This record gives sequence, structure tokens and C-alpha cells, in this order.
Amino acid sequence: MPKKFLENYFIKNILIIFLGLSLILFTQWIKVLKYGEEGPQITSYTFLGLLCLGAFATIGLALQYLMQKVSIKFIRDFPILGWVSITSLIFCMLSNEVIKAINSVDFLSITTPILTYAGISVANKLKTLRNLSWKIAIVGIFVFIGTYLGSAILAELGLFISNK
Repeated sequence: MPKKFLENYFIKNILIIFLGLSLILFTQWIKVLKYGEEGPQITSYTFLGLLCLGAFATIGLALQYLMQKVSIKFIRDFPILGWVSITSLIFCMLSNEVIKAINSVDFLSITTPILTYAGISVANKLKTLRNLSWKIAIVGIFVFIGTYLGSAILAELGLFISNK
């Protein structure tokens, strides 16, 4: 690949990672304002956790790019999310400090920007979704119902086992 493409690819993705981390910090800050002392707090470990999450994403991005040169199709097609997960798993197994830092980042503060990004991605592909026909709506309804029922059954099972 040309060097210019490589530079643009990494710069664009690093900026997206930075934007995502900024949104996570903003969301956690809003929760601090809303809940005060009772809610999540922003400490130096929060910034260290965000730095770790950004590093994992960047390493996963680089690994995915490097693995494009491997002749094994499975490795070439392995998604970035998989590389990020493997990277974070390895680093978390090596150090309890990494786990402590990541735990200081509020989980719901992480999910808000991710769901926003997912919504924007789907909105950009509405023409493709229209071409899939009405059958995709039926599949979606069954997926939502199945997920809800599965969660409810597991919750009931957990309550039954714990005698509550």
C-alpha cells in the first residue's frame, strides 16, 4: 500500500479513537455532575484507563493492518475487534494495575459513544438495508424477542438458584 494511504489510514483511525475516548470522558464527567459523590469519579486512574483503552485500540488497529500480509485467509479476515480483545486480554493478564485503571472508567460511559457510533454506522447504510427487503425486519424482531426472553429466563434462573 502506498505510504500516503497508510498515513491517512492511521491518522484517521487515531483521531476516531481520540474522539471516542474524549466522548467517554465527557460522558463520565456528566455522570459526576449528576450523581456527585455517589456516582463514578474521575481520578488519575480514569485517565490511565482511557490511555490503556486507546493503546489497546491502536495496537489492535496496527495488528489488523500487519496481518493483511499473512497468507492465511482466516488471519487476514480476523476483525479489528478481535485483535483489540486479544491485546487487552494479554495486557490485563500481565498487570493488575491495568485492570484497576480500566475499572475506574465507568462502563456505561463507554457504551454511550459506542452505541452512538453504531447508530451512525447503520444510518449511513440505510440504502443497503432497504435492499434487504422486509424480511430483515422479521429477523430483527425475532432477534430482539429472543434476546429479551433469553435475558429474562437467565435472570429468573439466577434468582431461583439464589433463593430470592
